Amino acid sequence: MPADESDKLLVARIRRQEPAAWQECIDRFEGRLLAFADSRLRDRAAAEDVVQETLLGFLTALPNYDDQTPLENFLFAIAAHKLTDVLRKLGRRPPLSPIASDGSGTEPPARTRVASSLVRSHERKSREQVVVADCLRSLIHSWIERGEYERLRCIELLFVLGHPNKDVAVRLNISEQAVANHKHFVVQKLRDAAQRTLGGDFEFAVVGLE
Repeated sequence: MPADESDKLLVARIRRQEPAAWQECIDRFEGRLLAFADSRLRDRAAAEDVVQETLLGFLTALPNYDDQTPLENFLFAIAAHKLTDVLRKLGRRPPLSPIASDGSGTEPPARTRVASSLVRSHERKSREQVVVADCLRSLIHSWIERGEYERLRCIELLFVLGHPNKDVAVRLNISEQAVANHKHFVVQKLRDAAQRTLGGDFEFAVVGLE
């Protein structure tokens, strides 16, 4: 079976939470990941930590993993990202170019750099999702406590069901301006929460709701 098809099958099994599939992934890549990390750190324990963080990072990024990206490249991109963090904490300069998975100093294929970008993008999106969920949960609780069911229904129709302002206004028998006001209120609350938590480091999904 071609490597890319084998990767897709393995990832599909991991997504189905098959224990044997996860063990197969570890058996296939753990040794090479460890050699890669140890070649830079020269510290076996620290290298083992990097490998563990890499495997956990892969599970975290799995929902956003693109099956067109070779699994090996994706894992080594995560490892390179984790390794860079460790080297910076140790006050050591990260390599100018990532080391290839075979331990050489050659430049890895371009898809590896794409995978690394995907990992960083996933981490950023995960932080944003937590902020959005926490903020909306707080708003919903406050609306229920105060009996503000019009605003609650309005936001559900807008954000969850994706109805345009005009349709929401007709359905709730309120003006389009009232709908716009409800939307602006929530979007601003989300932006404020993101600014407090993430600073300027976010690409907020609510931009598309304005």
